[in-house]
Amino acid sequence: MRLLKPLLLASAAGLLAVSAAQAADLPTKKAPPAAAAPNCYASFWSWLDSTAADCPLSLDGVTVYGTIDVGGGYESAASRFNEDYNNGVSELIAKTSGNARWQLVPNGLSQSNIGVKIKEQVAPNWYVIGDVNTGFDPYSMRLADGPQSLVDNNGISAGPGQTANADSSRAGQWDNTRAYLGLSNSTFGTLTAGRQYSFGNDLANNYDPTGGSYAFSLIGTSATPVGGLGDTELARYNTSVKYLLQYNIFRAGAEYEFGNYSWGNPANGAYQFDLGGDYAGFSVDAIYSHANDAVFLSSLSAAALSETPGYADDLGATIADVDSFALAGKYKTGPFQVFAGYAYDRLTNPTDSYAADEAASGFDSIADIDVPGGKVCTTYSGGACSKYGSNISITAYTIPKVLQTGWVGAKYAVLSNLDVAGGYYVEWQNNYSGGSCSGIVSGSSAESSHCNGNLQAVSGLIDWRPVKRVDLYTGVLYSEVHDGMAVGYTHTNNTAWTSGVRVSF
Repeated sequence: MRLLKPLLLASAAGLLAVSAAQAADLPTKKAPPAAAAPNCYASFWSWLDSTAADCPLSLDGVTVYGTIDVGGGYESAASRFNEDYNNGVSELIAKTSGNARWQLVPNGLSQSNIGVKIKEQVAPNWYVIGDVNTGFDPYSMRLADGPQSLVDNNGISAGPGQTANADSSRAGQWDNTRAYLGLSNSTFGTLTAGRQYSFGNDLANNYDPTGGSYAFSLIGTSATPVGGLGDTELARYNTSVKYLLQYNIFRAGAEYEFGNYSWGNPANGAYQFDLGGDYAGFSVDAIYSHANDAVFLSSLSAAALSETPGYADDLGATIADVDSFALAGKYKTGPFQVFAGYAYDRLTNPTDSYAADEAASGFDSIADIDVPGGKVCTTYSGGACSKYGSNISITAYTIPKVLQTGWVGAKYAVLSNLDVAGGYYVEWQNNYSGGSCSGIVSGSSAESSHCNGNLQAVSGLIDWRPVKRVDLYTGVLYSEVHDGMAVGYTHTNNTAWTSGVRVSF
């Protein structure tokens, strides 16, 4: 017992000493606060190395944003630059494809644009939202205007003598991309009204491995098969109501075009429905679309213009009803993504008959907004626009045209700021000529452009972001056209190499 007591006292003293030593190591005050986030406006370089979400150009709920995309490239069968055309040039094989050349290439990765958007809370969980945006050519500084690119080539025979051109839902308006206003609620969804993307346009951008780029994607450079679901002008509804609802992993949407040609719309009534969802890395969307009397604009021939010196800015048109279906999906695991999609577009003669009295002064269309003269004329007599006839077609699809499109692709994040992507695309059409297409061998040997044929393309893209707002990109798009779809082509394949830089703000 005499030994036990000193041992207990010694142990207690040791424990107290250890406790005192540990207590000396404990902090005597709160830890210093975390360092403040760096000021993204401290310098131009720090701003470039921030994202638009982290460092927007905003004030009181209003944000200015945009993109400038410039580049250049080489094509084995090039279409010459057009200052009004949305894409500037055509990387995809086209009737305008001619000799090989180096040339400036605007908007390779995406359309250069500038816009203003708003998001302002008006009640708990309720926001007023809006967006106005216009696309432009960064070299000519002209607003994107597909119909004007057609006017630029009026009277010139289709082929390499023309500059790049195509019809488009962008027709030189101040809001040629979009302009809408609406309400948003996380529970009840989003309701917007105005000029808006169709669901087909949304699908083409979201499910394409290159993001719907002009220079590296068939469905990006041509909105006809997917973005417009049968008609490029249907990629946007000029006056429309659009509703989107998200519930758990599911989403649904509906869009309705109200008004007609006189409102700047590409059809006399159109609507679309979307159903989709996201789960465990998978994302999928399905769309059904219908349009009455959809417009397909075209340049006028030299013969028509020779009769009408006062109508040089008019255009011809084909009118059709369009019914379409599209399905697309993607899957992401780690740095790897795969994409696939399919679209079915069926074109038939229009619902309306276009009586002679309605057509007497020309056919109103989206071109009224910005094409001088403002009419798609029909037939000309004595130098004046007369009643409807050969320059406006309402019987092109007595036998329905069926255009189908499929694509697959992949994207891989080599580094957090370096992606590689590529895709394979194919369009094909049926024989809606009403006759035999037995003479088809290849190229332009088909009897008619209404014969069955196909267009195929394959692409590869490297996209490096040295800072967060800047993309340096390079890649290639190879395309070839066959049989009925090749009628009128001087060249039937093209290899387009494109490099550029895109800055977002």
